[in-house]
Amino acid sequence: MIRKNMAAISFDPRVNLQVSKNSHGVISEEIEGLIRVYKDGRIERPPIVPNIPCNVAPVDDVTAKDVVIDKFTNLWARIYVTKRSGILPLLVYFHGGGFCVASAAWICYHEFLANLASKAGCIIVSVNYRLAPENRLPTAYEDGIKTIMWVKQQTLNCSPEHNWWLSRCNFSSLFLAGDSAGANIAYNMATRLGSSNNLDCMIIKPLCLKGIILIQPFFGGEARTLSEKNMAQPANSALTLSASDTYWLLSLPLGSTRDHPYCNPLANGASKLRDQRFPATMVCISEMDILKDRNLEFCAALVNAGKRVEKMIYKGVGHAFQVLLNSHLSQIRVQEMVSHLKAFIHQ
Repeated sequence: MIRKNMAAISFDPRVNLQVSKNSHGVISEEIEGLIRVYKDGRIERPPIVPNIPCNVAPVDDVTAKDVVIDKFTNLWARIYVTKRSGILPLLVYFHGGGFCVASAAWICYHEFLANLASKAGCIIVSVNYRLAPENRLPTAYEDGIKTIMWVKQQTLNCSPEHNWWLSRCNFSSLFLAGDSAGANIAYNMATRLGSSNNLDCMIIKPLCLKGIILIQPFFGGEARTLSEKNMAQPANSALTLSASDTYWLLSLPLGSTRDHPYCNPLANGASKLRDQRFPATMVCISEMDILKDRNLEFCAALVNAGKRVEKMIYKGVGHAFQVLLNSHLSQIRVQEMVSHLKAFIHQ
């Protein structure tokens, strides 16, 4: 039943940057079908993808529940626990959506992460962070850090309320992960938290950051890459160049350019990466993604800075294929990705 619903999910994010009028007022920014920002500050997000309750089980051997992390900011997470026996790695996951759209309750993320928890054998905390433009960056990063500190506190408190999933976690095997904007969040959190091999790990002890997983990380820059300029995108592409520009316009601090460090980690020179402490990093790149070249440049910069990087390229598929597309090829590539993630998490 869920797969039938997912088959109907497609995007047509054609961007209208011209100020236009409709019955509700003047539109200043719009990504068609996803978000509409009015000049008076009102924001609409059409329900292009259905939300699904946590108790709908896409796979038989995974239980999912929603938990409140901060009731004052409405920060919450959906936790996936496989029935597989044993103590398992903990994966804290951030969804994509250009920092402006999507939810941990979207059916496509619910199915993808339930499947990942089952097949890769891990406990997943899927974070529903606050969105831009109401909450511009670094709010999403702050929500991520708050989530990690919340997990730490529940662990130290031996919280009976959360024993159903905490008792299953290997806290020395924490991974930060995400796709697109969520991968950007995971990366920026890692730069703040440090790796398991340095004193910064004391901040989150008894948790210990073992690795980060960046799926099609959403980075940008003022100068265009070849794939940004030349990669032809179908009408229902999950990410076009104009949509990318609009997401950055809505999410970066006011007045920032796309060379802000939140957007372009290489803007201040790749040499700066040498001074940053990183755990092992996996970067998943889609061959047909406009972000392909930028993701490849990022991997090369990490390697040149002496970081350990595993790079995976998925041929014939585009941005966010693992959650939004339902072609036969994308299903094959999803199986490959899950296999790669499992190997990385359990190495």
